[in-house]
Parts: sequence; structure tokens; C-alpha cells
Amino acid sequence: MPLEIYRRGRVWHCRGTIGPDGRRKRLRQSLHTKNKDTAARQAAEIEKKYWDGHFDGPSAILTFAAAARIYRNAGKSDPFLAAVEKYLGNTLVRDITESSVQSMAKDLYPRASGASLNRLVLAPTKAVINHASRSSLCNPLRVQPYEIDTKIKEPATLEWVQKFMEQAGPHLGAMALFMFLTGARVGEAVAVQWDDVDLPAATVKIRQSKVNSERVSHLPVPLVVAIANLTKIPGRGVFGYTRAANLRSAWDGAIGRAGIKHLSPHCCRHGFATGLLRRGVDVITVAWLGGWKSADLVLRTYGHANKDPRLVDRLLFDTPDTQRQVESQETDTKTGT
Repeated sequence: MPLEIYRRGRVWHCRGTIGPDGRRKRLRQSLHTKNKDTAARQAAEIEKKYWDGHFDGPSAILTFAAAARIYRNAGKSDPFLAAVEKYLGNTLVRDITESSVQSMAKDLYPRASGASLNRLVLAPTKAVINHASRSSLCNPLRVQPYEIDTKIKEPATLEWVQKFMEQAGPHLGAMALFMFLTGARVGEAVAVQWDDVDLPAATVKIRQSKVNSERVSHLPVPLVVAIANLTKIPGRGVFGYTRAANLRSAWDGAIGRAGIKHLSPHCCRHGFATGLLRRGVDVITVAWLGGWKSADLVLRTYGHANKDPRLVDRLLFDTPDTQRQVESQETDTKTGT
């Protein structure tokens, strides 16, 4: 028989059985409404969804919210799933297409780069839907990733960071040095709490936002000193900011006062990777120290760091005479003679 609605207290409920003979399902649940007409409509929708699923398969009734619950119940997670789930809500998975995902990406993060859109939107959306597809609940989703900007990113240098620190407040200056010497992302630096820092051991726990894990990094002596001299701000992390976006004005102001080239906070992380690569640290170690997901990612992003046309002279034709010739040529180039 059709679901019957009834009132318990001031809230309407429904009860009854749904389905064909031999596969009938008993149902009793709250409809979370005090309005009788709304309750009747909701009960009818529950029946319709059940029959749609029975005749047309689970994909006919699977919403993204339900698929996300299945994904989490399987022990999986993604730090960026919440925004996607809120946007899609009860949208049927079968109605989610490549073009709708791309529109969602631009709606959620209109200024984000292609790499960020891939990570923030495309990856969690595909992960949820394709996880459901492996249980035959829907079709898999294929979305062409956005192109990644492969322009060479200018890294910060220690000299740049030191000049920046001279004009920045103590918290912001220490934060710049922290990103440069640990390779932390700006969001990761903002998230560092005092309990994460062990100054006697010269270590810090960094919560890696992009890869959803943690790492422990070493704090060089100058960084230990800089952090030790910071004043604790109640309710805030080590560096005094609650969101990465909040430091933009202070960051730009310090650059202007220092008279140095305008670099973004993320350039400090670039400086960490580039500096280590230029000093001969292997790419696997750089990826591990800086919390990159893979050595391949470091190589693709920072492979330009050692593109020195005179490297062949130094490494493959390495004699005292050739070294003097190379050094002399470099001096002539710098002085313009």
C-alpha cells in the first residue's frame, strides 16, 4: 500500500511498505515538517525514488550527497570535498557531466589556476563518483583536466627573505623565513600552532593541506631564534594569521618598504626547492623534505633550476684550466667587458 503519513506530536511521519511482491520494504521515518501538504509531497517523492531505483537501477536515484557518504563510509577522505558536496548537494550523479563540473569549478574558485582547479574541484568530484561506479551504482565520470601553467616560477632567495624581514613585522617576517627554510605552503604556515613546535628539538609538525597528511620538519637555528622571539597571540597560530588571504596587504607593504622585487608568499616555497636542487640535493629528497606528493611533480615544476648552459663545462670538462676559463667568462659577462 502507499506510504501513509501521520502526525506524532507536531511533526509529520510516514510509514508503510514499498516495492513489488517478494521484495517489499517496510519503511517508517520522520518527514521533519509540521506542514501536512509538505509531508504528503515528501512521502510521494520517497515512493517515486524507490520505484525509479527498482526499475531504472541505482543510478536513477543516487545523489552526489549520497555518493559522498558512501565514499566517506569506505574510510576515504579529501580536504576539498566539503565545498564540492555543498555545491552539488542532491544533484543526481547521472546529471553531473564534464561541462557541469567545469562550470562548478569556475563558480567556486573563479580566480584559481588550472592546477588549483584540478586539485580543489576535479579530483574530489571524480573520486566520489568513480568510487560509486566501482560498486556499479553509476557510470564513471571522465573530465579533462585543466592545463597546468608551466611558466618558470621565480624563487625567493635568502637575500630577498632577509630584506623582507627587515621591513615586515616579526610574525610575518618569521613566517616568510619559515616557508623558505621548510618549504611549507602559505596555508600550512598559517595553520602551525604552538603545540606543533618543539624549539629544544628544533622541529615542527606541518599539516600538509594538499596531500592530506603531516610531516615533521627541521628548524634551522635562525628560524628557531625568530620563532622563539615571537609574542603569542591568544586564539591564533604561531605566525598570528587565521587565513592566508589576510596577510596580503601586510606582505605587499613590506615588499614596498624594502624596495625588493614583488614575489608572492609561495615564492618562498619555490626558493626552498630551487635552492636545494641547485646545491645538488636529489629530487626525491627535495620532494620528501618539502612535502610534495611525488618527485615527478618537483621535477616538472622545478626542473628549470639547473638549466645552466655552462654546466657541461663544469661537470664534463672539469680541469683547473677550464674552470678558470669559465669563471673568467662569467666575470666578463657580469661586468660587461
